[in-house]
Amino acid sequence: MKAGRLLVVGELCADIVVELDAPPAFGQAEQVVPRTTITMGSSSAITACGAAAMDTATSLVGVVGADLLGDFLLGELRERGVDVSHCRVDGSRPTGISTILTLPVGDRCILTAMGSIGAVEVTDVPAAVLEDAAHLHVGSYFLQHGLQPDLARFFASCRQRGIATSLDPNFDPRGDWSSGIEQVLGEVDVFFCNEQEALGISRAEELDCAASWLAERLPDGAELVVKHGAEGARVHVCGRGQVQTTYSVQPEPLRWPLVDTVGAGDSLAAGYLAARLRGLDIEDRLRIGVRGGTASTRAAGGVAAQLTWLEAQNPTMMKAAPVSQWQRTHP
Repeated sequence: MKAGRLLVVGELCADIVVELDAPPAFGQAEQVVPRTTITMGSSSAITACGAAAMDTATSLVGVVGADLLGDFLLGELRERGVDVSHCRVDGSRPTGISTILTLPVGDRCILTAMGSIGAVEVTDVPAAVLEDAAHLHVGSYFLQHGLQPDLARFFASCRQRGIATSLDPNFDPRGDWSSGIEQVLGEVDVFFCNEQEALGISRAEELDCAASWLAERLPDGAELVVKHGAEGARVHVCGRGQVQTTYSVQPEPLRWPLVDTVGAGDSLAAGYLAARLRGLDIEDRLRIGVRGGTASTRAAGGVAAQLTWLEAQNPTMMKAAPVSQWQRTHP
């Protein structure tokens, strides 16, 4: 079944992924690390690339600086099949960049220089792009300072036009977990979050309480997708202000060494949305999403090992994704 078009509106940044075998040492010490990779970053862009890899027509609206990293990101997105014709180049600020320090246990630290990351606004989205969209996704809500004031109204207008909406808040660097997100929740058809994000936004102490709090604010029929990392994911279907039905999917056993978990949750969201746009039922959407998130751990960064639609349906066909001319890994 042919999927409808996915429109992603959000941040663009490059990632420098530094793989560590021990925590970083300060005191002006030099530390040799196993590997460093420069690659596509940002929740929104990784989700867009993952959906495009699964043969979903995908457009992205975002902002980059007029610099080498901006050229890199736009070129990488085009190479991966994402339409970036409506991305804006802002010469007044640099392209955003995140340095990600990862440990073999799966933990990581992310150091982000904002640059153009929060510059995209609702007014950057042309009306013609909305006419062609079946689903609108926004990632990294807490970094989207330009979107936050108008996002609830924008989502509401899209839903009135028959465009489904989804939101992935990601981590809040300020730690207050607000920034108007409660008003946006009432217009979200699919809400992605991990346990930390659910607890932070709801201010609950237990995940079940957090799910109930979110269900009270999401529309009837909304899908609350909670990502549990190595334990898979759950979907809570909401209605009448509460969780009505829950589906769970466990990941399949890893058949490769785990390299890093950067972007795994965004690849999960990409698979889920690609399957949703094809009309698959909720449990199959979640299965495809978990499979995509798991597969992304095969390589450094968020986009090097994303699945095609054929691979997502037939995991025995999975193979290593080629490294683009822009992606460089230094052992």
